[in-house]
Amino acid sequence: MANQIVLVLDFGGQYKELIARRVRENNVFSYILSGDTPIEKIKKYNPIGIILTGGPSSVYADDSPRCVRELFELGIPILGICYGMQLMCYMLDGNVKMGEVSEYGQTNCEIDTDNKLFTGLDKKQTVLMSHTDRIFGLPKGFVSMATTSDCPIAAFGNQRQGLYGLQFHPEVNHTKNGKQIIRNFLYNVCGAVGDYNMTDYIEKQVEEIRQKIGDKRVLLALSGGVDSSVCAALLSKAIPNKVICIFVDHGFMRKDEGDQIEAIFSKRDLEFIRVNASEKFLDKLKDVAEPEKKRKIIGAEFIKVFEEQAKKLGNIEFLAQGTIYPDIIESGNDKAATIKSHHNVGGLPDIMNFEGIVEPLRGLFKDEVRTVGKKLGLPSYLINRQPFPGPGLAIRIIGDVSKEKCDILREADAIAREEIDKLRNKPNQYFAVLTNSRSVGVMGDGRTYDYAVAIRAVKTDDFMTAEFMKLPYNTLERVSRRITNEVDGVNRVVYDITDKPPATVEWE
Repeated sequence: MANQIVLVLDFGGQYKELIARRVRENNVFSYILSGDTPIEKIKKYNPIGIILTGGPSSVYADDSPRCVRELFELGIPILGICYGMQLMCYMLDGNVKMGEVSEYGQTNCEIDTDNKLFTGLDKKQTVLMSHTDRIFGLPKGFVSMATTSDCPIAAFGNQRQGLYGLQFHPEVNHTKNGKQIIRNFLYNVCGAVGDYNMTDYIEKQVEEIRQKIGDKRVLLALSGGVDSSVCAALLSKAIPNKVICIFVDHGFMRKDEGDQIEAIFSKRDLEFIRVNASEKFLDKLKDVAEPEKKRKIIGAEFIKVFEEQAKKLGNIEFLAQGTIYPDIIESGNDKAATIKSHHNVGGLPDIMNFEGIVEPLRGLFKDEVRTVGKKLGLPSYLINRQPFPGPGLAIRIIGDVSKEKCDILREADAIAREEIDKLRNKPNQYFAVLTNSRSVGVMGDGRTYDYAVAIRAVKTDDFMTAEFMKLPYNTLERVSRRITNEVDGVNRVVYDITDKPPATVEWE
């Protein structure tokens, strides 16, 4: 890309994606690389700045992740965060060792505002600390810029060289003015001009797609999820009537979703093919209860059905995928993460001999994908759709899967989402699960022995951890009464009050 770029070098920290997103929120493009990326590769990106992430290691340990000293001699501004600050100190001959006291959680901090990093901030700040090691001796040319009661050097800097370090985490919300600190680094230190935005991204991708595809055709597996839907919309804008979308309806979609997807994309400048394959998938899943086995069967059958349909279309030169940036971020050992096979149809390029792959969203985070979808005119109910696993309702049905169970769960899930949608303070994800438990109930004058439905609703920033949402009792009451009254086969509704960990967001 022609935009200015800030590199985020990852040393194993859990917040690397959040750091990169904070940079982009300030209209500066960011890219994540492994912390041990060779200097020559870093130079090719021509970054205006570099951020070193946190990490779980101790910099003085023999097996700790490192960069080379030359990184700090490139003349590029660098901000080290937590482990990144300690690494900068260690590599420049400062002193880092275990502190007498660990600091975890929100901490009061006093900063020196007479520098480019903390310009415009109050001297008293609340920050998030998460460390045991700390700096005991500064490298030559550096000064301390912040202190806490247990950490005399909570930030440092060498303004002449543009090198700064923070022991705390500015990227998280618990650091009250952390976003401003990152913005100060970008604009005051790196000289950013803010040339990255989604409208610009769309225009550049449209031009790149047109140059790559020319008069040839593109095939896309359209799942109906946010990523593949936005990918389809972007392709149809760039190369109208040269895109063929195959929507494999495996029968495990939520209520009315298949029809909604068809209604949206049959009106776009593309060829939309809906394959109703629910019977095939149900036959393959007969008597299968183990969740991972379900996933593998559905993934394999998806590829088979997709390939069968694609062969009917004759020779198509390019395959499009809705791959987004978190799917391809390089890990600490400089190897790309494996792309999920179900939605992105892994393996098909080898099977079907495509000339190439088109991935117009591979530089974007999920929130940016939603923004692109909105700008492309996709309806809000699609671009803000609840996260949904590739195998769909098949893994929200505990135990074996049948058409009857899918229909029961579809109705129960629609009711739960409809009622929870009415809340002003909504969870980040909410859905129904059909358990494999039946219980005795009473309806009218008769005895029932029907399924129990579980409702799951969680609050989370990153889905790495999650807390169950304390939904209002009147909402839960409406959900329970409506499901037991309106959905045949259900006589009991329970609410999942388990955090992640120990649980996961999904049940399977």
